[in-house]
Amino acid sequence: MLNKKIEGLIAAPFTPFDEQGELNLELIPSYYDSLKKNQIKGAFICGSTGEGVSLTFQEKVATLKAWTALTKSDDDFALMMFLGGTNVKECQELARIAEQEGADAISFTSPYYFKPANVKQLAKCCQEIASAAPKTAFYYYHIPVLTGGTFNMIDLLQEIDEQIPTFKGIKYTHEDFMDFLSCLNFKNRKYDMLWGRDENMLSSLILGSKGAVGSTYNYAAPLYLDLMEAYENSDFQNANALQQKSIDMIRLLGKYGGIATGKAYMKLIGLDCGTFRLPIANMTEEQFALFQADVADLGFEHFKSIR
Repeated sequence: MLNKKIEGLIAAPFTPFDEQGELNLELIPSYYDSLKKNQIKGAFICGSTGEGVSLTFQEKVATLKAWTALTKSDDDFALMMFLGGTNVKECQELARIAEQEGADAISFTSPYYFKPANVKQLAKCCQEIASAAPKTAFYYYHIPVLTGGTFNMIDLLQEIDEQIPTFKGIKYTHEDFMDFLSCLNFKNRKYDMLWGRDENMLSSLILGSKGAVGSTYNYAAPLYLDLMEAYENSDFQNANALQQKSIDMIRLLGKYGGIATGKAYMKLIGLDCGTFRLPIANMTEEQFALFQADVADLGFEHFKSIR
Protein backbone atom coordinates (compact mmCIF):
# COMPACT_ATOMS: atom_id res chain seq x y z
CA MET A 1 0.00 0.00 0.00
CA LEU A 2 1.07 3.58 -0.69
CA ASN A 3 1.69 4.85 2.84
CA LYS A 4 3.63 8.05 2.23
CA LYS A 5 2.24 11.36 1.04
CA ILE A 6 2.92 12.16 -2.59
CA GLU A 7 5.24 15.05 -3.35
CA GLY A 8 5.91 16.40 -6.82
CA LEU A 9 4.05 15.93 -10.09
CA ILE A 10 1.65 13.13 -10.92
CA ALA A 11 0.67 13.09 -14.60
CA ALA A 12 -2.84 12.22 -15.72
CA PRO A 13 -1.99 10.29 -18.90
CA PHE A 14 -4.02 10.30 -22.08
CA THR A 15 -5.22 6.86 -23.09
CA PRO A 16 -3.52 6.17 -26.43
CA PHE A 17 -5.69 5.14 -29.38
CA ASP A 18 -4.75 4.04 -32.89
CA GLU A 19 -6.17 5.41 -36.16
CA GLN A 20 -9.29 3.25 -35.74
CA GLY A 21 -9.94 4.61 -32.25
CA GLU A 22 -8.93 1.38 -30.52
CA LEU A 23 -6.47 1.02 -27.64
CA ASN A 24 -2.83 1.47 -28.62
CA LEU A 25 -1.23 -0.09 -25.56
CA GLU A 26 2.09 -0.54 -27.37
CA LEU A 27 2.71 3.18 -26.80
CA ILE A 28 2.56 2.95 -23.01
CA PRO A 29 6.19 1.83 -22.41
CA SER A 30 7.43 4.89 -24.33
CA TYR A 31 4.90 7.04 -22.44
CA TYR A 32 6.14 5.71 -19.10
CA ASP A 33 9.77 6.32 -20.10
CA SER A 34 8.93 9.91 -21.03
CA LEU A 35 7.30 10.55 -17.67
CA LYS A 36 10.30 9.12 -15.84
CA LYS A 37 12.75 11.21 -17.86
CA ASN A 38 10.78 14.33 -16.91
CA GLN A 39 10.86 13.61 -13.16
CA ILE A 40 7.18 12.74 -12.95
CA LYS A 41 6.45 10.85 -9.73
CA GLY A 42 3.45 8.85 -10.87
CA ALA A 43 0.44 8.46 -13.14
CA PHE A 44 -3.30 8.83 -12.52
CA ILE A 45 -4.71 6.62 -15.26
CA CYS A 46 -8.20 6.34 -16.78
CA GLY A 47 -9.34 9.65 -15.26
CA SER A 48 -10.81 12.64 -17.07
CA THR A 49 -7.73 13.12 -19.24
CA GLY A 50 -7.52 9.37 -19.79
CA GLU A 51 -11.14 9.21 -21.02
CA GLY A 52 -12.07 6.67 -18.38
CA VAL A 53 -15.75 7.42 -18.88
CA SER A 54 -15.38 6.53 -22.58
CA LEU A 55 -13.61 3.21 -21.99
CA THR A 56 -15.31 -0.16 -21.63
CA PHE A 57 -14.64 -2.16 -18.49
CA GLN A 58 -12.39 -4.49 -20.46
CA GLU A 59 -10.47 -1.55 -21.90
CA LYS A 60 -9.90 -0.13 -18.42
CA VAL A 61 -8.52 -3.46 -17.25
CA ALA A 62 -6.26 -3.75 -20.30
CA THR A 63 -4.96 -0.20 -19.76
CA LEU A 64 -4.37 -0.89 -16.08
CA LYS A 65 -2.40 -4.06 -16.83
CA ALA A 66 -0.28 -2.30 -19.45
CA TRP A 67 0.75 0.30 -16.86
CA THR A 68 1.20 -2.02 -13.86
CA ALA A 69 3.46 -4.28 -15.93
CA LEU A 70 5.87 -1.33 -15.94
CA THR A 71 5.25 0.27 -12.56
CA LYS A 72 4.64 -2.44 -9.97
CA SER A 73 8.38 -2.97 -9.51
CA ASP A 74 9.12 0.78 -9.53
CA ASP A 75 9.00 1.98 -5.92
CA ASP A 76 9.65 5.57 -7.02
CA PHE A 77 6.57 5.79 -9.26
CA ALA A 78 3.01 5.79 -7.90
CA LEU A 79 0.32 4.34 -10.16
CA MET A 80 -3.17 5.57 -9.30
CA MET A 81 -6.15 3.92 -10.98
CA PHE A 82 -9.39 5.84 -11.44
CA LEU A 83 -12.32 3.46 -11.01
CA GLY A 84 -15.25 5.62 -12.12
CA GLY A 85 -18.23 7.22 -10.46
CA THR A 86 -21.62 5.94 -11.58
CA ASN A 87 -21.55 2.19 -10.93
CA VAL A 88 -20.45 1.19 -7.44
CA LYS A 89 -20.48 -2.56 -8.18
CA GLU A 90 -18.29 -2.07 -11.26
CA CYS A 91 -15.93 0.16 -9.27
CA GLN A 92 -15.62 -2.58 -6.65
CA GLU A 93 -14.70 -5.16 -9.27
CA LEU A 94 -12.17 -2.83 -10.86
CA ALA A 95 -10.74 -2.08 -7.40
CA ARG A 96 -10.17 -5.80 -6.81
CA ILE A 97 -8.37 -6.13 -10.13
CA ALA A 98 -6.29 -3.01 -9.47
CA GLU A 99 -5.12 -4.50 -6.17
CA GLN A 100 -4.33 -7.86 -7.79
CA GLU A 101 -2.30 -6.18 -10.53
CA GLY A 102 -0.26 -4.07 -8.13
CA ALA A 103 -1.65 -0.55 -8.49
CA ASP A 104 -0.45 1.75 -5.71
CA ALA A 105 -3.75 3.57 -5.27
CA ILE A 106 -7.35 3.62 -6.48
CA SER A 107 -9.65 6.59 -6.83
CA PHE A 108 -13.39 7.25 -7.10
CA THR A 109 -15.46 10.34 -7.80
CA SER A 110 -18.99 11.38 -6.92
CA PRO A 111 -21.72 9.55 -8.85
CA TYR A 112 -23.00 11.97 -11.46
CA TYR A 113 -26.25 10.43 -12.77
CA PHE A 114 -27.97 9.20 -9.64
CA LYS A 115 -26.26 11.65 -7.30
CA PRO A 116 -25.75 11.07 -3.56
CA ALA A 117 -28.15 13.18 -1.54
CA ASN A 118 -25.53 14.27 0.97
CA VAL A 119 -21.97 13.74 2.16
CA LYS A 120 -23.01 10.80 4.31
CA GLN A 121 -24.24 8.92 1.23
CA LEU A 122 -21.08 9.80 -0.68
CA ALA A 123 -18.99 8.48 2.22
CA LYS A 124 -20.95 5.20 2.11
CA CYS A 125 -20.06 4.83 -1.56
CA CYS A 126 -16.40 5.43 -0.77
CA GLN A 127 -16.49 2.89 2.05
CA GLU A 128 -18.07 0.20 -0.13
CA ILE A 129 -15.52 0.63 -2.89
CA ALA A 130 -12.45 0.94 -0.66
CA SER A 131 -13.41 -2.27 1.14
CA ALA A 132 -13.02 -4.20 -2.12
CA ALA A 133 -9.27 -3.45 -2.13
CA PRO A 134 -8.26 -3.53 1.55
CA LYS A 135 -4.51 -3.38 0.82
CA THR A 136 -4.58 -0.47 -1.61
CA ALA A 137 -4.55 3.26 -0.87
CA PHE A 138 -7.85 5.01 -1.63
CA TYR A 139 -8.19 8.62 -2.83
CA TYR A 140 -11.39 10.53 -3.46
CA TYR A 141 -11.40 12.51 -6.72
CA HIS A 142 -13.13 15.89 -6.31
CA ILE A 143 -14.06 17.42 -9.68
CA PRO A 144 -17.48 19.04 -9.21
CA VAL A 145 -17.41 20.86 -12.56
CA LEU A 146 -17.92 17.44 -14.21
CA THR A 147 -19.77 15.47 -11.54
CA GLY A 148 -22.04 18.07 -9.96
CA GLY A 149 -20.86 16.73 -6.60
CA THR A 150 -20.46 20.15 -4.99
CA PHE A 151 -20.02 18.98 -1.41
CA ASN A 152 -17.36 20.63 0.72
CA MET A 153 -14.46 18.24 1.04
CA ILE A 154 -13.83 19.19 4.65
CA ASP A 155 -17.26 17.69 5.38
CA LEU A 156 -16.29 14.49 3.56
CA LEU A 157 -13.05 14.23 5.55
CA GLN A 158 -14.98 14.59 8.79
CA GLU A 159 -17.41 11.87 7.68
CA ILE A 160 -14.72 9.45 6.45
CA ASP A 161 -12.06 10.00 9.11
CA GLU A 162 -11.25 6.74 10.93
CA GLN A 163 -13.98 4.92 8.95
CA ILE A 164 -11.91 3.82 5.92
CA PRO A 165 -8.51 2.40 6.91
CA THR A 166 -7.06 2.79 3.41
CA PHE A 167 -8.26 6.35 2.85
CA LYS A 168 -5.24 8.55 2.13
CA GLY A 169 -6.56 11.81 0.73
CA ILE A 170 -8.17 13.74 -2.09
CA LYS A 171 -7.32 14.66 -5.65
CA TYR A 172 -8.71 18.19 -5.49
CA THR A 173 -9.73 19.60 -8.89
CA HIS A 174 -11.67 22.70 -7.87
CA GLU A 175 -11.01 26.36 -7.12
CA ASP A 176 -12.32 26.58 -3.55
CA PHE A 177 -9.14 27.55 -1.71
CA MET A 178 -10.99 28.01 1.59
CA ASP A 179 -12.16 24.39 1.51
CA PHE A 180 -8.79 23.15 0.23
CA LEU A 181 -6.88 24.82 3.06
CA SER A 182 -9.31 23.45 5.62
CA CYS A 183 -8.69 19.97 4.23
CA LEU A 184 -4.92 20.50 4.29
CA ASN A 185 -5.05 21.53 7.93
CA PHE A 186 -7.53 18.84 9.04
CA LYS A 187 -6.17 16.94 12.06
CA ASN A 188 -2.67 18.36 11.75
CA ARG A 189 -2.42 17.73 8.00
CA LYS A 190 -3.36 14.09 8.33
CA TYR A 191 -4.42 13.54 4.73
CA ASP A 192 -2.71 13.85 1.37
CA MET A 193 -4.24 16.72 -0.60
CA LEU A 194 -3.22 16.60 -4.27
CA TRP A 195 -3.86 19.77 -6.22
CA GLY A 196 -5.64 19.24 -9.55
CA ARG A 197 -5.76 22.65 -11.27
CA ASP A 198 -2.51 23.14 -13.20
CA GLU A 199 -3.32 26.78 -13.96
CA ASN A 200 -3.53 27.55 -10.22
CA MET A 201 -0.56 25.59 -8.96
CA LEU A 202 1.24 28.61 -7.51
CA SER A 203 -1.73 29.46 -5.32
CA SER A 204 -1.83 25.90 -3.99
CA LEU A 205 1.89 25.98 -3.18
CA ILE A 206 1.37 29.09 -1.08
CA LEU A 207 -1.21 27.21 0.98
CA GLY A 208 1.18 24.34 1.55
CA SER A 209 0.43 21.84 -1.20
CA LYS A 210 3.30 19.45 -1.98
CA GLY A 211 1.79 17.20 -4.65
CA ALA A 212 -0.27 17.78 -7.76
CA VAL A 213 -2.07 15.75 -10.42
CA GLY A 214 -2.55 17.24 -13.85
CA SER A 215 -2.80 16.70 -17.58
CA THR A 216 -0.33 19.37 -18.72
CA TYR A 217 2.48 17.66 -16.80
CA ASN A 218 2.44 15.08 -19.61
CA TYR A 219 3.89 17.54 -22.09
CA ALA A 220 5.17 20.53 -20.11
CA ALA A 221 6.69 19.04 -16.95
CA PRO A 222 9.82 21.27 -17.01
CA LEU A 223 7.64 24.37 -16.76
CA TYR A 224 6.07 23.20 -13.51
CA LEU A 225 9.27 21.84 -12.05
CA ASP A 226 10.84 25.26 -12.61
CA LEU A 227 7.78 26.93 -11.08
CA MET A 228 8.00 24.78 -7.95
CA GLU A 229 11.74 25.40 -7.67
CA ALA A 230 11.25 29.15 -8.06
CA TYR A 231 8.66 29.12 -5.29
CA GLU A 232 10.87 27.07 -2.98
CA ASN A 233 13.68 29.57 -3.57
CA SER A 234 11.37 32.51 -2.81
CA ASP A 235 11.79 33.74 -6.38
CA PHE A 236 8.18 34.83 -6.53
CA GLN A 237 8.55 37.05 -9.59
CA ASN A 238 9.82 34.12 -11.65
CA ALA A 239 7.21 31.78 -10.17
CA ASN A 240 4.53 34.29 -11.17
CA ALA A 241 5.88 34.47 -14.72
CA LEU A 242 6.01 30.68 -15.04
CA GLN A 243 2.44 30.33 -13.80
CA GLN A 244 1.37 32.90 -16.39
CA LYS A 245 3.12 30.85 -19.07
CA SER A 246 1.14 27.83 -17.86
CA ILE A 247 -2.08 29.84 -18.12
CA ASP A 248 -1.22 31.01 -21.62
CA MET A 249 -0.58 27.41 -22.64
CA ILE A 250 -3.81 26.17 -21.08
CA ARG A 251 -5.83 28.95 -22.72
CA LEU A 252 -5.03 27.30 -26.05
CA LEU A 253 -7.03 24.29 -24.90
CA GLY A 254 -10.10 26.50 -24.79
CA LYS A 255 -9.25 28.15 -28.09
CA TYR A 256 -8.97 24.84 -29.93
CA GLY A 257 -11.88 22.93 -28.45
CA GLY A 258 -11.03 21.78 -24.95
CA ILE A 259 -9.58 18.62 -23.48
CA ALA A 260 -8.76 16.99 -26.85
CA THR A 261 -6.17 19.73 -27.43
CA GLY A 262 -3.98 17.93 -24.91
CA LYS A 263 -3.43 15.10 -27.37
CA ALA A 264 -2.35 17.69 -29.95
CA TYR A 265 0.31 18.87 -27.49
CA MET A 266 1.39 15.24 -27.08
CA LYS A 267 2.01 14.96 -30.82
CA LEU A 268 4.41 17.88 -30.52
CA ILE A 269 6.57 15.98 -28.03
CA GLY A 270 6.58 12.88 -30.21
CA LEU A 271 3.93 10.75 -28.50
CA ASP A 272 0.93 10.38 -30.81
CA CYS A 273 -1.96 9.23 -28.61
CA GLY A 274 -4.52 9.51 -31.39
CA THR A 275 -7.74 11.44 -30.95
CA PHE A 276 -10.51 11.61 -28.34
CA ARG A 277 -13.63 9.52 -28.60
CA LEU A 278 -17.11 10.93 -29.07
CA PRO A 279 -18.72 13.05 -27.79
CA ILE A 280 -15.48 15.08 -27.62
CA ALA A 281 -14.61 17.02 -30.79
CA ASN A 282 -11.11 16.88 -32.25
CA MET A 283 -9.15 19.40 -34.32
CA THR A 284 -9.25 19.49 -38.08
CA GLU A 285 -5.93 19.50 -39.98
CA GLU A 286 -6.38 23.22 -40.62
CA GLN A 287 -6.92 23.90 -36.92
CA PHE A 288 -3.86 21.83 -36.01
CA ALA A 289 -1.70 23.99 -38.30
CA LEU A 290 -2.98 27.14 -36.58
CA PHE A 291 -2.45 25.48 -33.20
CA GLN A 292 1.17 24.69 -34.03
CA ALA A 293 1.78 28.36 -34.86
CA ASP A 294 0.26 29.50 -31.57
CA VAL A 295 2.30 26.95 -29.64
CA ALA A 296 5.49 28.14 -31.33
CA ASP A 297 4.66 31.71 -30.29
CA LEU A 298 4.45 30.49 -26.67
CA GLY A 299 8.02 29.23 -26.85
CA PHE A 300 6.85 25.68 -26.17
CA GLU A 301 10.18 24.26 -27.37
CA HIS A 302 11.85 25.82 -24.31
CA PHE A 303 9.66 24.13 -21.67
CA LYS A 304 8.14 21.05 -23.28
CA SER A 305 8.69 17.57 -21.87
CA ILE A 306 11.55 15.61 -23.37
CA ARG A 307 11.40 12.15 -24.98
